[in-house]
Amino acid sequence: MVSASGGIRPADVAGLVDVRERLSGVELVGAYDVDVPLLGLHGASGGFAAQKGATPEQAQELERSLGHFAQLVGQALGTDVGRPDLLVGAPRTPRLSTAPGTGAAGGLGFGLALLGARLVPGSAVVASAVGLAERIAGVDLVVTGEGTFDWQSLHGKVVQAVAARALEAAVPTVVLAGQVALGRREWSAAGIAGAYAVATSDDEIAASLADPSGTLADRAARLARTWSR
Repeated sequence: MVSASGGIRPADVAGLVDVRERLSGVELVGAYDVDVPLLGLHGASGGFAAQKGATPEQAQELERSLGHFAQLVGQALGTDVGRPDLLVGAPRTPRLSTAPGTGAAGGLGFGLALLGARLVPGSAVVASAVGLAERIAGVDLVVTGEGTFDWQSLHGKVVQAVAARALEAAVPTVVLAGQVALGRREWSAAGIAGAYAVATSDDEIAASLADPSGTLADRAARLARTWSR
């Protein structure tokens, strides 16, 4: 982790302009799995540090460090950093740091964008590759899955991409997930007709971990009966 107090210096990123120029003739495309920005409450550290085992104090330090780094590269590229960011008490980072996908993979999306990459939703890339829209057009119900169906699921992930294409075809979408952490209002606003959890209590979670395939198959069978004509 780079300290925001000066672990990285302007000279350390001075060569970024030259690197971008060398890559200017290369088409770089970065496919992200979640459309979060680099910084902020749902950014690389604010949204995911706790999930990876960081304490709140470590998450704050990570946020400051990322903000410091983004500020330096903004200066190196001649980007106006603007007014202070109230969240971290530091100058606002370049606009690039607020772009969708820059916070994906711990900020890897931001790094690729610095090199001139165009960031696109990975779910959209895969949907196009497999002809998802055409496949959906011929069915009566779409079932998509997720480990934990939470706020991340509706930020560029597979569930959101599938539901959006099914909605265009007027086909209902239901989500089958290990756990559901969203309310009806949130997932229905995304065009989802139903959300079903494999486990909803501590006992059910323990049972699902002991027999994942069996409990998933049982929940899928109950879902099928619910939506059968």
